[in-house]
Amino acid sequence: MNPGQPRVSIVIPIHNEEAILHAAVVDLRERLGGCGHNWELVLAENGSTDATRQVADDLARKYPNISVLSIPSPNYGSALRVGIQAARGEFVICDEIDLCDTDFHARALTLLGTSDFDIIVGSKLLCGASDERPWMRHAASYLYSTMLRVTLGFRGTDTHGLKALRRQRILPIVNSCVVERDVFASELIIRAERAGLRILEIPVRVMEKRPPSINLLARVPRVVSNVLKLAIALRHGPP
Repeated sequence: MNPGQPRVSIVIPIHNEEAILHAAVVDLRERLGGCGHNWELVLAENGSTDATRQVADDLARKYPNISVLSIPSPNYGSALRVGIQAARGEFVICDEIDLCDTDFHARALTLLGTSDFDIIVGSKLLCGASDERPWMRHAASYLYSTMLRVTLGFRGTDTHGLKALRRQRILPIVNSCVVERDVFASELIIRAERAGLRILEIPVRVMEKRPPSINLLARVPRVVSNVLKLAIALRHGPP
């Protein structure tokens, strides 16, 4: 590996995060200082209407191992996709700006480095996890995962949130995904599952540090529509 090449890429989609972005990134950099890996942080801004892009650009100018990608519309899935595609590390960690869970990073990277797993998923619904968000968000996550199991044959407990990936193994899956927004992360895991990639779930602790940037109920029709679109694509297209 080139000495300047990061071994770990941390990809974080960001949308209207002006209030917490600078402090969260500075704190994350401090906690990554002793991780023992060459790393880069890819901030995938999408459709922000506040100063998120400006704050992200300022951080990238100040710190050479931070880069910023930007797409014009608020689209979590598309931001995650382009972030993974642009990542340079052997391992890619998909994180959230209000989590930045370096404990998950350490556990997941140890597993990827010492086992044959291709994907480590941080599950907030697995036995041993601690979901400290409001009860409605926990219930929504449970109902969503149940819908994925019933309609798409998903075999795990969670597809959203924290993930660690072997980039070369996951790139063909990323490039084959057909849905975006909230359901992209689910399609990624379900297609990887169907392709025979080795996936391990580990329990994580999640808590709400700020209200969601997009209203939960407003997301429901779009999520259901995209799940149905994915079900049709998986039934009639390649796995």
